[in-house]
Amino acid sequence: MTMDTEATASLSRLTLLSNFGPPPPPSAKVDKANGHTISQSASIHSAMSIETNEDDDDQQRDTARQSNGSDTTRRNGNCNDRKRGSACEIYEEDQEDGVYSRRRNIPSLSAEESRKAVVHIEARLIPRSMMRFGVIQNLISTYIHENFDRLEVGAELEGWREVQTLANSVDRLCVTESSSPDAFPEVAKCRIVVHVYQPSARNIIDEFAATTGGMFNPATFDEDDDETTVMAATVRELPSRDMDGLWDSLIYPDDVKPKLLNYIYTTLLFSDANVDFNIVTWNRVVLLHGPPGTGKTSLCRALAQKLAIRLSNRYSHGRLVEINSHSLFSKWFSESGKLVQKLFARVTEMVEDESGFVVVLIDEVESLTAARAGAMSGTEPSDALRVVNALLTQLDKLKHRKNVLVMSTSNIAQAIGKSHSAFIDRADIKQYIGLPPPQAVYWILSGCLTELMRAGIIAHLDLLEWKDLQVVKTKPSQKPERERIRQACLKIAAISEACQGMSGRSLRRLPVLAHARHIGINTTDEMHQSPVEDWIEAMQKVVGEEGEQMNRLDEAVGTGKI
Repeated sequence: MTMDTEATASLSRLTLLSNFGPPPPPSAKVDKANGHTISQSASIHSAMSIETNEDDDDQQRDTARQSNGSDTTRRNGNCNDRKRGSACEIYEEDQEDGVYSRRRNIPSLSAEESRKAVVHIEARLIPRSMMRFGVIQNLISTYIHENFDRLEVGAELEGWREVQTLANSVDRLCVTESSSPDAFPEVAKCRIVVHVYQPSARNIIDEFAATTGGMFNPATFDEDDDETTVMAATVRELPSRDMDGLWDSLIYPDDVKPKLLNYIYTTLLFSDANVDFNIVTWNRVVLLHGPPGTGKTSLCRALAQKLAIRLSNRYSHGRLVEINSHSLFSKWFSESGKLVQKLFARVTEMVEDESGFVVVLIDEVESLTAARAGAMSGTEPSDALRVVNALLTQLDKLKHRKNVLVMSTSNIAQAIGKSHSAFIDRADIKQYIGLPPPQAVYWILSGCLTELMRAGIIAHLDLLEWKDLQVVKTKPSQKPERERIRQACLKIAAISEACQGMSGRSLRRLPVLAHARHIGINTTDEMHQSPVEDWIEAMQKVVGEEGEQMNRLDEAVGTGKI
């Protein structure tokens, strides 16, 4: 094999693994819509025929299993038939000891396919759907290729409910991301990757408490017990319906989100390739640091949700374990280290189930590292040193597991660096999350107003995106409605400039304060729609008022009055 051939094959494997999805089906002669709009005359017959063929294949596979006397595993290179699996897994028998070893069979892409831009489609199934994920993926992929010339990134697909099987099984279908620089990528020049996921009908969150007696479920907690109990961690099943949309709501000025996703894909690729840990090292630890209220914790949760969706063909479920750093310190001397060990023993149990992906979130990790520094200097008890050392030891154990990721956040990165570099050394990615720039502020504020329009609180008006506003910024329109939209968006942009230094958390409560202080003063509890201009003006007043309050607070802190 030549060097060029090896490089091409390696690139093909990397591209496939990075996107976790099958290549698109062969193209067919169909009627398509002009531009990027949908053709309402969908070719439903072809999509339904694929479903029929899939069902026939399922029946043949079931018959083959019965004749072979096995319902779980097939050999000789045939794929194990599993609901969530689109990547085949081959089981081969070791002739010496009869032990079965599982390997992931990753088909190679052609050089031409690997160079294509990738468009990610996310399909959320209804909780009661029993359809196989592979069937849904094929139906959606065929529907897109037969009815679209271009796709709008960030928009929901239309017309798919005309396919009866999709209408009965799918709840939401959206174009989420694309590696193409084009906002409307051409379908023929892209690889369509469909991610199918099925959130639970209800949110499943378990809480675990840290006591001198160990970890237990609060359902068995005795309130009359005198022992102090602190919640050490919560465990959430993923994907969660409550966390849908969280990823899209987080706006950052650079490529923070794609960088985190690509990091996960890289660790999976290296693990699958059995890269020697002694030569090439990665710890599966990410540190997000920056000012409070910038969305660090939300980004960790959103990433966990996104991974549960993107890796749905590889892992059947996901879990998010959120650890309360402050709860790891026990009031009983020498117990803190034991609490950490017991907590991570539960995490290890989850990780040992290789059918699931686990994200461990350690929030405000600076409290741990600061305690370690204090213990080393003699200002804190040595038990604080034990808990941090125990945590570092547990992190070292987890890095050998391919189905786990440790996320950590810090509001004071300097505290970590000055206290000890052991934790920072273990972080593969140290990402700064700063305050939102004007473009992100505009997106947040316009998104808040759009949501209130959807809820019927504000009269509807189509707001412009930031890039579209830059085009018409100095070009007044002769049409009254378009000029009204332009003026409203220019005012939102002006507010965005005035909001420099405000966190995302503060920005998202501006509509509440605007209504409470200015719009809802003379109203009753009955809901009346107000024009968006009234809300923009009220929000502008609130920004000025909040600035004055912060100045007074800074003066009070400076003079020592508080």
